[in-house]
Amino acid sequence: MTSPSCLRCLKRSLQSIDNVGKLEASPRAAFSTTAYLSANPPKKKPAAAARQGRTLRLSKNVRSSAARPPAPGERKSLRKRIVLSNTNAIEIEGLQDLTGDKLARHEADTVALEQYRGQVLGLTNETVDALRALEAFKPTQGWSLFRRPASLVRAETAELANDLANAEEKSTDVVRKVVCGPRRSGKSVLLLQAQAMAFVKGWLVFHFPEAQDLTNAHTAYQPVNTPNGTIYIQPHYTAKLLANLASANQTLLSRLRLSKQHQLPIPIQPNISLARFAELGARDVELAWPIWQALWSELTTPSQPDTEGLARPPVLVSMDGVDQAMRLSAYLDHDAKPVHAHDLALARHFVDMLSGKTELPNGGMVLAATCESNRAASPTLDFCLQQNLARQLGSKDDPHWDSYALKDKRVEEAMRMARTVKLQGLSKEEARGMMEYYAQSGMLRSIVTDGLVSEKWTMAGAGIIGELEKAALEYHA
Repeated sequence: MTSPSCLRCLKRSLQSIDNVGKLEASPRAAFSTTAYLSANPPKKKPAAAARQGRTLRLSKNVRSSAARPPAPGERKSLRKRIVLSNTNAIEIEGLQDLTGDKLARHEADTVALEQYRGQVLGLTNETVDALRALEAFKPTQGWSLFRRPASLVRAETAELANDLANAEEKSTDVVRKVVCGPRRSGKSVLLLQAQAMAFVKGWLVFHFPEAQDLTNAHTAYQPVNTPNGTIYIQPHYTAKLLANLASANQTLLSRLRLSKQHQLPIPIQPNISLARFAELGARDVELAWPIWQALWSELTTPSQPDTEGLARPPVLVSMDGVDQAMRLSAYLDHDAKPVHAHDLALARHFVDMLSGKTELPNGGMVLAATCESNRAASPTLDFCLQQNLARQLGSKDDPHWDSYALKDKRVEEAMRMARTVKLQGLSKEEARGMMEYYAQSGMLRSIVTDGLVSEKWTMAGAGIIGELEKAALEYHA
């Protein structure tokens, strides 16, 4: 019995079913779990209509760029500017100046300056100009408060005057001292007083303003081989020091001339004055170090007073902040190791004078002062200062060095011949003389009485002169 539908019809029916399935599946979306991403983005809100009228708009606080930027070194010059006169201060009538008669011998072992202890003496214009050329003044010393520069004669000032007189009488005696003490106790001013007295007496004065400038690696340097090893010279700073020396001692050096034949890179006139000779080194950096060596060779030559131009005066050499020159410097050698400060030629020049290796045959004084405001760590220097002070006082209990600490033998050798001067506070008599000077200048608006002196002396830490100035002047401001 035959089937009602043939196989051909069955095949056609199956193909139609497959085509219908494909047509129905094509418009469907693929399976996905992130339907939110397929959604249409939200419609933006229509922008609001712009407001009619004026709107207040404040300009931003922008600094004007039309001003001239400070030139290189201008800010430093303003920070270190020295003002030595205040025209608003009252001029003190009868203020005596530091002159040669006050430095003459009064008795067998004292000078006339002893009679002025506790009084304030002014500085002459010539002395002020010379001290300014040496950069002896500092901006923190309060010179701008008064009519003209003046300083207090304290016990240590009279002692230095006696030392100067002894060194002048006995040319073989050279005074070597290191001044130490608490902050604001007057160490730098004591150096300035010694320089002023040396200028008045006709000495040649040379000063290293800051030992830190020699060791902080802010100036160019170069190695030089010598029979005693490698040293490092600083040509630019040497030229600067030669300019200071020539400017401060212009009158004295212009009367002296060369006495030796020196091997220099350029030909030099045989009878050239030492002032002109120093100026040549100050103008040419390449000639600064050879001329420095030749100049100091001339100044340390024995004096010939009978020959014109060959007399050699006593020399005072001073350095402020000497603790910076008693340790490793910030300079590096060719192996990238720190260079000791005593390997720097200028620092060694001073240290050799302080230790006695370099002699001063015409007499003189080598004076140094430490700095407490920017003190460099130098344990060996601190130990030597304490040891020398104990020996000077005759104490049997000398300080002992820690055997586990490393001692700097070079610093110990440099301090072997130096005496220690430890500054303390002023006495009440000296403090009264200083406060009377403040009152006469119009800076202290109170009657100076014993009670006021005792009060300010106590507030100043038993007479520390810097604190006394602060307590007496700012307290009544």
